[in-house]
Amino acid sequence: MARYTGPKTKKARAFGEAIYGYDKSFERKKYPPGQHGSSRRRKQRSDYAAQLMEKQKAKYTYGVLERQFRNLFEKASRKTGVTGEVLLQFLEARLDNVVFRLGIAPTRSAARQLVSHKHIVLNGVVTNVPSASLRPGDVVTVRGKSQGNQAILDSVANNASSSRKFSWIEWNGDKLEGVFLQYPTRDQIPENINEQLIVELYSK
Repeated sequence: MARYTGPKTKKARAFGEAIYGYDKSFERKKYPPGQHGSSRRRKQRSDYAAQLMEKQKAKYTYGVLERQFRNLFEKASRKTGVTGEVLLQFLEARLDNVVFRLGIAPTRSAARQLVSHKHIVLNGVVTNVPSASLRPGDVVTVRGKSQGNQAILDSVANNASSSRKFSWIEWNGDKLEGVFLQYPTRDQIPENINEQLIVELYSK
């Protein structure tokens, strides 16, 4: 399965945000990458550049490739409601993202790996598709023989309170099981993404 495998700190610096979570290297260099990143005067971005940058930031944050992202946008645009908010809801409903939000994995890339390696069960069926789209009522469980996996246990222990931040998912630590209760509203999604710029980009 294709995915971005390049330098993550460099991408975070390009966007000016730690989009992959806390990063010690990013904290030391909060300026754009390149030889003149900290001193070079940058021209003001055009509207198109700002829109493109926001789309790229959303793509890299959620680990989605261009075609997948475009397909999600087209799906969101056919739904009733605010297109940008629906797009973010679809991104949040991806299986790898929900595994991350539940605290089963410390990052989205780690969550993607857990799903790909068949450590995760969706509605009683082992799945290895990180992009699987969840619907309200879907149940995500750590596979029986994977419940002793130390990496998973460490992540659950370190993120014991993370799933409580999100009222749209429910976590049962005893069963290592979570429920996708509903699509989150925009104010429940913590990512710093201006989805309206993405809508404007695709509406050209």
